[in-house]
Amino acid sequence: MTERPRAEQRPYSITRHGDTRVDPYYWLMDRDNPEVLAHLRAENDYLAASLAPLRALEDTIFQEIKGRIVETDTSVPVKSNGWWYFERTREGLNYPISARAPLTGDGTTPPVIDPDHTLEGEQVVLDENVEAGDSDFLSVGILSVSPDDRWVAVGTDFEGAERHTLTIRPLDGQDPVSEEITDVYYGFAWAADSRHFFYTRVDDAMRPWQVWRHELGTPADADVLIFQEDDAQYNVGVGRSRNDAVVLIFAESSMTNEVHVIDAHHPTEEPRVLDPRRHGVEYTVEHYTNADGEAWWLKITNEGATDFKLQVRRVDETEWRDLVGERPGNRLDGVDAFSNFLVFAERLEGAAAVRLVPLLESGDPFAGDLLDRSRIVAGPEAPATIALGPNLDYVTSQVRVIMTSMVTPTLVADIVVATGERIVRKQQVVLGGYDPDQYVTWREWVSASDGARIPVSLVARRDVVTSDATGAVAPLGPRPCLLYGYGSYEHSVDPTFSAIRLSLLDRGIIFAIAHVRGGGEMGRSWYESGKLAQKPTTFSDFVRVGRALVHAGWTDPDHFAARGGSAGGLLMGAVMNLDPTLFHTVIAEVPFVDALTTMLDASLPLTIGEWEEWGNPDASATAYRTMKSYSPYDNVRGTNDDGSPRVYPHVYANGGLNDSRVGFWEPAKWVLRLRDANPENVAYLKTEMGAGHAGPSGRYDTWRDQAQILAFVVSEISGSPEA
Repeated sequence: MTERPRAEQRPYSITRHGDTRVDPYYWLMDRDNPEVLAHLRAENDYLAASLAPLRALEDTIFQEIKGRIVETDTSVPVKSNGWWYFERTREGLNYPISARAPLTGDGTTPPVIDPDHTLEGEQVVLDENVEAGDSDFLSVGILSVSPDDRWVAVGTDFEGAERHTLTIRPLDGQDPVSEEITDVYYGFAWAADSRHFFYTRVDDAMRPWQVWRHELGTPADADVLIFQEDDAQYNVGVGRSRNDAVVLIFAESSMTNEVHVIDAHHPTEEPRVLDPRRHGVEYTVEHYTNADGEAWWLKITNEGATDFKLQVRRVDETEWRDLVGERPGNRLDGVDAFSNFLVFAERLEGAAAVRLVPLLESGDPFAGDLLDRSRIVAGPEAPATIALGPNLDYVTSQVRVIMTSMVTPTLVADIVVATGERIVRKQQVVLGGYDPDQYVTWREWVSASDGARIPVSLVARRDVVTSDATGAVAPLGPRPCLLYGYGSYEHSVDPTFSAIRLSLLDRGIIFAIAHVRGGGEMGRSWYESGKLAQKPTTFSDFVRVGRALVHAGWTDPDHFAARGGSAGGLLMGAVMNLDPTLFHTVIAEVPFVDALTTMLDASLPLTIGEWEEWGNPDASATAYRTMKSYSPYDNVRGTNDDGSPRVYPHVYANGGLNDSRVGFWEPAKWVLRLRDANPENVAYLKTEMGAGHAGPSGRYDTWRDQAQILAFVVSEISGSPEA
């Protein structure tokens, strides 16, 4: 068997606020060092050799995943400007093909596409398989058709570093343009003339900080810098309003927002600020125009409203008036404006919901009580997730939504706004005879140490649990269980269907999501209770959920696994230090486990902008002590309080060499420190040598990657590599 990799310890001292930490593996941060690359390859070889006995199970799970998915398929077409836009996937191809076809009929009912045949007049917008060629990685970060439908902007990344090369391709028979713009980040907006467009660039720390304007037919070095954000805590972005009237430039930190606007019909105008930034005030805007050409701004803001409120004003006015006030506990996430209705994205009882709000046809379209005439879109069984789908046309009588739960495959429906009628356009097909009645999903509530009720979403095969006449679910006895968590950035991990997850459920494994504080599931206060000085609440919440599942008899520590990625990987590491015996196995993907060292280094990507999430340990001794108390790498111990050897859960960690968000060295150093603490600790590391934060890019590569992780989980908590 391949020997477990070792790395030379080269102590490096880091001192702040009178405290010195010694990091023996600081040198592993140098991705250009041949010794570092050799070590990562050795770790990959060790993982492959160690998991070789699971290869048959991995192959089986890969075939299960592949066998459930319709490989040659199409998405539901979306109407835009005289065209139906949709995606194709084809068996054997890693990437989607974006296509369009001329509008048919009255444009209300999208065509049902035969995946094996093309539509009349169908055009390929972008074939990502051709684009990828022989490359091992491809990510398309920009794909935007011009307003005149003649051009498509394409931004490609072949390394996973999230720096794109932007090109403009013809769609209407005209000659291609030769210009190419390199080092472009996400965010893009065409001007109304289809000749000018706007894009963003990052600084040396990977912070998007500039917005540039380009004119077709001119060289890239003639592009004009129109906006630059010098405050390192702010990121910038660019987009266009739904009605295509304005270009929006966003400058935002995690606590403060500012929006600048440009008339899309006058792209060379200087951007003008809508509402100047004020620390702690967040807002987003939408532009609305009625049939008479009258224009309004809609604004969602937290000013005087923790869970946000909706305001409006005419474009030519300066004073805002409230339309929908704050409803504590019901977070107003967003508003989308269409020609005669609004769509609210909300959080109700911890779930994502969509509310339709018709507007008045004459006079003030926003007069009266909007909520009184609104309608919540009904979805499948609870807990479920309902979200606004792709809607490209501003003038429409229907709105597309996406519905799903952990037992309901994703459903695409159009809602007739005037009546509430739901027209199902397509539901995800699961091959192999999937029967949702054979599975059950439910929600548990776990009390935190301070009395807060933590929601937990669960799913299982129906025969491994029991239920009474009311539908209440109860355990039949301890079962293998995988608990997932994230809990940062106000990001909500909503319950959705996964065909991949069936390989766990069909082996009798219960899957659960702990909606811990630091996320946004239960409103803004839920997030604020798990950030900065209160960040440890995130970790204690997860431990409380895990212990509650064990105490209630759903599982036991010998058959219990936890999984999280990125900031959720930080959660995994912190929880392991808090209670090393709670879980048998931990999956930590691109884990932010060396948090304190990273937050002390302002030269690293994202660090300065993250201080509002974690605190600034360089400037604040209090923030330093808080982060040091939970940073996983700093809290790995070889012994317990009673002096006995500390044995950690078995760990599968991964990273990406080109990751610009969480450095590849964080999981690499952490795995070594776990092994150093106790030679009995089992810890594996896999580094994607040609990818970044998101891992492999092609769907077959992604399925294979997931199959390896699931095979590891199954063998660990089900007790057999043949399970």
